[in-house]
Amino acid sequence: MNLGFGLLSAQLRPGETDWATAYDETVRLAVEAERLGYSSVWTTEHHFVDDGYMPSLLVVSGALAAATQTIEIGTGVILAPLHDPIRLAEDAATVQLLSGGRLTLGLGLGWNPIEFEALGADLHTRGKAMDEILDILPKAWTGEPFKHSGSVYDLPEVAVRPAPYAPIPIVIGGSAEPAIRRAARLTQGVFANAPVDRFVEQVEWALDELDKADRNPEDFRFIHYSILYPASSEGQGWDEIGRHVWNMSWKYGDMEPSATRTGRVKYAPQLTEADEKSLRWRSALVGPSAQIVEELRSIRDRIGVPVDFVARSFFPTLEFDRQLEIMQRLAEEVGPHV
Repeated sequence: MNLGFGLLSAQLRPGETDWATAYDETVRLAVEAERLGYSSVWTTEHHFVDDGYMPSLLVVSGALAAATQTIEIGTGVILAPLHDPIRLAEDAATVQLLSGGRLTLGLGLGWNPIEFEALGADLHTRGKAMDEILDILPKAWTGEPFKHSGSVYDLPEVAVRPAPYAPIPIVIGGSAEPAIRRAARLTQGVFANAPVDRFVEQVEWALDELDKADRNPEDFRFIHYSILYPASSEGQGWDEIGRHVWNMSWKYGDMEPSATRTGRVKYAPQLTEADEKSLRWRSALVGPSAQIVEELRSIRDRIGVPVDFVARSFFPTLEFDRQLEIMQRLAEEVGPHV
């Protein structure tokens, strides 16, 4: 099927304290995604969050590679400017070897000031850092000596080993025009969750930049991820999943405060009617499976190029058994039709 699953984040549910269980369930979800026929599974990165939002995507990707056989393993996304580029190249190459070539390296800029400060990165030069990282990685993966001298990174001549047997595909997560155009010039795809009108605009930017760079658009991936939740009706679906979507969204605003907070993990306040209206406006398809399929197909028809879809249908506060039910229903009722 042309449907991926994610974004796995290994966060603690209310009342839980055992991160070992969260990571065990992360691996089990990837194994189940492969069994159900999903084409890909995706992880997501942040740091210092009180519920343990996953900070180490390539470590986890190695574990997923060992537990699975065929499914694509994507990072959605690694916050590249927070990482030493040589170490990033080494770790990604190692995962690619462990997985037999199944890693897709999704990269993004990041935005949280406390993450940049604590990890010794400069928030204000993150765009320049990304440009240089995208120059460094392909050179590093050749296994041949190279050096790099830029405004952000100054690297001595080294050969990065082990090397993957082929360059690792990179996709860029982001919504701003510079990020989309950077992806079209320098990478193999975009990983976007914009509302449909915005996504159409992003595709136009990418196609324009691909043309300017004399690159074949058939070699470029457009990956769109959104919350997908099958239910008998939209209203019932939001009744069932609304508070879980709300906590997932609210937690982003709580990330910086939680970095220095002590005590119990904090979760979202009660969902209000205004909050729910805001959530419904975003990239979320909730309702009958046939309706979700129709809307996904309409996205592909509207932009006029192939699209890979990813169900952002991992809800950190949802019980594990319910999560498995959602995965199975999407795999049976949506995946085969998109």
